[in-house]
Amino acid sequence: MLEVEIRHPVQPSLRLAVVTETYTPDVNGVAMTIARVVEGLRARNHSIQLIRPRRDRATPQASPDDADPGFHEVLLRGLPIPRYPHLTMGLPSKKALVELWSRQRPDLVHIVTEGPLGWSALQAARRLKLPVTSDFRTNFHTYMRHYGVGWLRRPIFSYLRKLHNQTLCTFVPTEALKQSLLACGFLNLKVVARGVDTRLFDPARRSEALRAEWGAGPDTLVVLHVGRLAAEKNLATVVRAFEAIRRQRPDSLLVFVGDGPARRETEARCPDARFAGMVTGEPLATHYASADFFLFPSTTETFGNVTTEAMASGLPVLAYDYAAAAEYLRDGQNGLLVPFGQDDAFVARAAAAVSGADELREMGRAARYTAQGLQWEQIVAQIEQAMLSAMRGQGAAPSPTLVPGRIGGW
Repeated sequence: MLEVEIRHPVQPSLRLAVVTETYTPDVNGVAMTIARVVEGLRARNHSIQLIRPRRDRATPQASPDDADPGFHEVLLRGLPIPRYPHLTMGLPSKKALVELWSRQRPDLVHIVTEGPLGWSALQAARRLKLPVTSDFRTNFHTYMRHYGVGWLRRPIFSYLRKLHNQTLCTFVPTEALKQSLLACGFLNLKVVARGVDTRLFDPARRSEALRAEWGAGPDTLVVLHVGRLAAEKNLATVVRAFEAIRRQRPDSLLVFVGDGPARRETEARCPDARFAGMVTGEPLATHYASADFFLFPSTTETFGNVTTEAMASGLPVLAYDYAAAAEYLRDGQNGLLVPFGQDDAFVARAAAAVSGADELREMGRAARYTAQGLQWEQIVAQIEQAMLSAMRGQGAAPSPTLVPGRIGGW
């Protein structure tokens, strides 16, 4: 008798179209986190069609016969973003997406970024009556004042609200951001946290050899900042805080990891600091673990992945009381918080903190413990449930369960 294996997966497999204007190997929080989500959804037996701009004309467009039958990448037109030439902005592509999804209809379209490509995806999906969810990942509207175009804040915010309110559900990373957006007229918001890779970001990666390269001895206090070197990251407060720290601990050393348009200016202001440039993967984890204190005075984050990466690496973090810091730091226990935007308070708290080396180390150990509860597997399961709930709420039926190896080419 022929035996037939019957599978009973917890959830039906979905064909998901994920639209984003940044993805690995781009180095930024959005690219990193959406790559983690895609990997997690594929591990849960979902088929992914990743739609993003090609980086240059020489980049070939992926074919439907990719080696991985559960992953199909579609590259569309794009242009470098002004002042960030390593990043690409998608161009309007509604017609191309309507044609693509008419041939290969997804169960759900998920919009990660809100640029022209994201707007095109929304319009194409509405044309084809496809369910759509979205992420609110970047406070573009708050960036404007850092670039001398504050007058654009209101129209950009209106655009973001218009886009997200046409989706079934918008995922936001914190309850505080949800309440802020609700007060501004955003609808259908769902809090889905961000995970952190505690196997990668681990205090055990501390390297005395790397510290020696920096010029740090065993007792040197190494102060770290990780992030884009740009105006919206409030780098002036990092510098002021370190100057205050150095008055308390003259042997302290400041290390910047990251690159961006403000690098030259920051180098000129901090000639004794170490500038590691863009670092990723295990080397980045080693940089975190080899420091002693993490400063993060940015006021433009929706979440701030570096906060949880530093915590997982066993570092005490000083940050403003919002975004990821407000969610996971407990002042004086596993990190340090100051009221949002109060730069003078940030500087004073940094200087006061370094007088207690034992207290800093204890906060770092507690931060690591907190971060171990933020595993990506749990986060992806929440995203999966949120997508399914949005589809059911609209009355869209998920596709039949797909067996791995039989989903190539959608």
